[in-house]
Amino acid sequence: MVYLDAAATTLRKPDAVAAAMGRALRQCGNPGRSGHAAAQAADAVLLQCRQLAGAMFDAPPEQVVLTMNATHGLNLAIRSLVRPGQRVVVSGFEHNAVMRPLYALGARVTVAGRRLFNPADTLASWEQALHARPDAAVCTHVSNVFGYVLPVGEIAALCQTYRVPLVVDASQSAGTLPVSLRAWGCAYIAMPGHKGLYGPQGTGLLLCGQTPEPLLCGGTGSQSRSFVMPDELPDRVEAGTPNLPGAAGLCEGLRFVAAHPDLLAHERRMLQCFRRRWGRAMRFWGSGNQAGVLSLQLPGDCEAIAQALAEAGIAVRAGLHCAPLAHESAGTLDTGTVRLSPDAFSTCEEMEYTADTLARIMNNLSNL
Repeated sequence: MVYLDAAATTLRKPDAVAAAMGRALRQCGNPGRSGHAAAQAADAVLLQCRQLAGAMFDAPPEQVVLTMNATHGLNLAIRSLVRPGQRVVVSGFEHNAVMRPLYALGARVTVAGRRLFNPADTLASWEQALHARPDAAVCTHVSNVFGYVLPVGEIAALCQTYRVPLVVDASQSAGTLPVSLRAWGCAYIAMPGHKGLYGPQGTGLLLCGQTPEPLLCGGTGSQSRSFVMPDELPDRVEAGTPNLPGAAGLCEGLRFVAAHPDLLAHERRMLQCFRRRWGRAMRFWGSGNQAGVLSLQLPGDCEAIAQALAEAGIAVRAGLHCAPLAHESAGTLDTGTVRLSPDAFSTCEEMEYTADTLARIMNNLSNL
């Protein structure tokens, strides 16, 4: 299979990820609950994961919370900051992992910056929206549909100036672009483990600049006499038995990313290989400052085109990508797009094969 759906999940993982998960299944017990070897092995895995993530994302290890995915982390962050009826600023490219929690809370949402690959417009729109003193702000670092890298550092500085707590969705940037809790001064940064960090599904991280409110309450192995959740992180929001095999696999994913600082450059090269081979008129979105995601607007049904590619052994994503706000901003809400997103293991030969196969599919469609 030619796998070009890494923006959803990096299917191809380093071999060390599966090996570490197998060891954790055999060797790790329940962390924080006992003093025996299996419990201590579990404690060591969690500490290692927090330390590796803290070093990579400029956060104290105790402020690194393990989550099920980025959606879990974003719900924790948003529900800790936003009350029903409060005003929240978001970018024009947010995922439903942001928009649905906000609408479920009854938040009043202001959308700031809807022009693709235009950081100046984005910043001007954000400053205007922040001048109205909203209660919170949420901004994606990279659009999962178009690969637009938003000027999050500058947006974070504006939020500090206006004293507005900021949540950053780093789902498409963690592992390829610099992400820093300390430098940005965010309230929270959420990210999945299963995308650019090359960990397993069912893992994620929430970097906490503030103390979140629990979504779940239960056992933590600490302060067991109390019927309320501990105040200290990470226990405050990590109730119940954690995903130890997932954390062990995520550790190896973090190590892989740390050892390959050129992942974004590689992904960009792969997209260039596709563009060079394609060589025909089409509508696509891109700029020099683009992450490893390319959306195509092609004649015909994008879902049918993606299915034809799948039948040729090429995995892509088509439709609205759980981000209707981004498609509305780009004018593709009615058509959707076909999205290509390579990974660390993609090759130029795979990209050229994809371009050739897509050309054949489009020719067949035009002849019907």
